[in-house]
Amino acid sequence: MTDKLNYLIKYLLHENADYENFKIPESAEEGFRLFRGLANVRAPKPVSEEFLTIQDEFLKEKTASKGVVDYKALTPIKPRIYLWQGDITTLQCGAIVNAANSAMLGCFCPCHGCIDNAIHTFAGVQLRMECAEIMRKQGFEEPIGRAKITGAYNLPCYKIIHTVGPYVGGTLTQTHCEQLEACYRECLKTAVQNGISSIAFCCISTGEFHFPNKKAAEIAVKTVSEFLQGNSDIEVIFNVFKDDDCAIYKQLLCGN
Repeated sequence: MTDKLNYLIKYLLHENADYENFKIPESAEEGFRLFRGLANVRAPKPVSEEFLTIQDEFLKEKTASKGVVDYKALTPIKPRIYLWQGDITTLQCGAIVNAANSAMLGCFCPCHGCIDNAIHTFAGVQLRMECAEIMRKQGFEEPIGRAKITGAYNLPCYKIIHTVGPYVGGTLTQTHCEQLEACYRECLKTAVQNGISSIAFCCISTGEFHFPNKKAAEIAVKTVSEFLQGNSDIEVIFNVFKDDDCAIYKQLLCGN
């Protein structure tokens, strides 16, 4: 395990007396998992400048080791529309979209597999602190279908746009569909208003929020296509992680 990772773990353990009996793993893999879990459950609060310096260096190195992908090196599947299968935290573009929850503070479940967790993990603790300040000023939970923009910190993108998608607990309704459409539309509007020329969308609401994947993709493609007709200053990347989603988007975008 590297000195940087060891320092970060010890710092986070030292913050909480409940962690005093935690054993630091010897392997880098298990060490990173512990670091990630500690960062995931950590409340938004200040840290030392030394911690930030070491954390930032470590996270940038970690992302570089995964391989950063510049969207400009990709081939458009349609004019100004790209389809890319991969880890959104490695994508270099104007902004990536985070599928957030209504608290807008990131996922507090240690090492959870959701995109909210991954984005906050690899951005660093600064992201949760910025989100907390935004929500403190707002004074209420984030409504479905809105968009908030923050810095990206240690991610290779320039900004992060956060949106809360609809949760489908049973039968899919027209309201759910309209709410998801609003997510895409508001993220695009926020990007354009902030001078962002490229935006990468994850598959909003299709994971933990159980929106049917094919219908979600249909809404995404339709909303984006309609928006691009009246806005020539932005390009869109549909980011997928699963093979099934990749196939759905290919069918919708080029009929294959």
